[in-house]
Amino acid sequence: MTENVFVRQEGGLGRITLNRPEALHALNLDMCHAITAALRDWASDDGVHMVLVDHADQTRGFCAGGDIVMLRDSGLRDGAQARAFFAEEYRMNAMIKAFPKPYLAIMDGVTMGGGVGLSVHGTDRVATERTVFAMPETGIGLFPDVGGGWFLPRLRGELGTWLALTGARLKGSDVVAAGIATHFIPSELIPNLKVQLVNADLSAGAAELLGVVLRSMSRPVPDAEFAAHMEEINTCFAGDRAEDIRDRLLASGSDWARAQGDVLMQKSPETVKVALRQLRLGRVCASFSENMAMEYRIGWRKVQSHDFIEGVRAVVIDKDHRPNWSPSSLEAVRDADIEMFFQSLGEDELVLPAISSVKFTK
Repeated sequence: MTENVFVRQEGGLGRITLNRPEALHALNLDMCHAITAALRDWASDDGVHMVLVDHADQTRGFCAGGDIVMLRDSGLRDGAQARAFFAEEYRMNAMIKAFPKPYLAIMDGVTMGGGVGLSVHGTDRVATERTVFAMPETGIGLFPDVGGGWFLPRLRGELGTWLALTGARLKGSDVVAAGIATHFIPSELIPNLKVQLVNADLSAGAAELLGVVLRSMSRPVPDAEFAAHMEEINTCFAGDRAEDIRDRLLASGSDWARAQGDVLMQKSPETVKVALRQLRLGRVCASFSENMAMEYRIGWRKVQSHDFIEGVRAVVIDKDHRPNWSPSSLEAVRDADIEMFFQSLGEDELVLPAISSVKFTK
């Protein structure tokens, strides 16, 4: 167990509370171990009927991602610690996706990177007016992992491609409008939501009861800010060539589209191409496990790449926000360099655990 995450059972509710406020609850290896172990136990525990994931009261953020400074430090050495983290985090993501009981994540605050993986694969995801969603990895030379290759291309149109390549942020009810969260509930009601679930008799039908409680507290979702730009998103972010996406954005008569093009050109060219290929392959993956194996191949290699080492330096360590990407342009990134990230790892391929076939409690 780790002090950075509280795991306990309250009635029929399995509770996971993130408690690393100094890092906006960013995940580390011990936290992933604790969460994975709890989910494994609860999947077949007849006394646990659903899972609730949140962050400690009176702290900011839901989960800002993973421990990228550790990942960089490991990448500067042999990469072993970073790869161990990816393996455990991806196993956790897969267990959430396959979890056989209701799984509710309260995405109240910053929800990025690893925090997305901890929430988006569950059955129910609550956004509040404080929710800020993003997959900002192309800005640090990483890639939109934790199952991004699976869920992003399954959002409507090319919405996921826009989010992945530019790192665009969605706030509040827009996270629900995008299909990333399932319910929008004002933050002032979240304490009451938790009390109701802790005190409820979940043994007679946890999924149905959860649905009733969430519907009673949810608020209508207005049109999203991005809705006015969906035609541009679908047109500009289509296709398999990052150069074409950039060119369409910059040639657009829209100020909004040109601004997206400007943002795209600030990201790691190599990572933009890796992310685009990841999403195109993820769109046709036959299973979530297949997608996660692909992402592990990318992460295994990306953690020791020049652009990841340099991106974390520029954004997180020195904070000069002036990364020296190499190659420095999309045109200079060779197809063979991108294909390398997707090659089999042989004996080092990610092996995902099986989870109990326990059914939803009815």
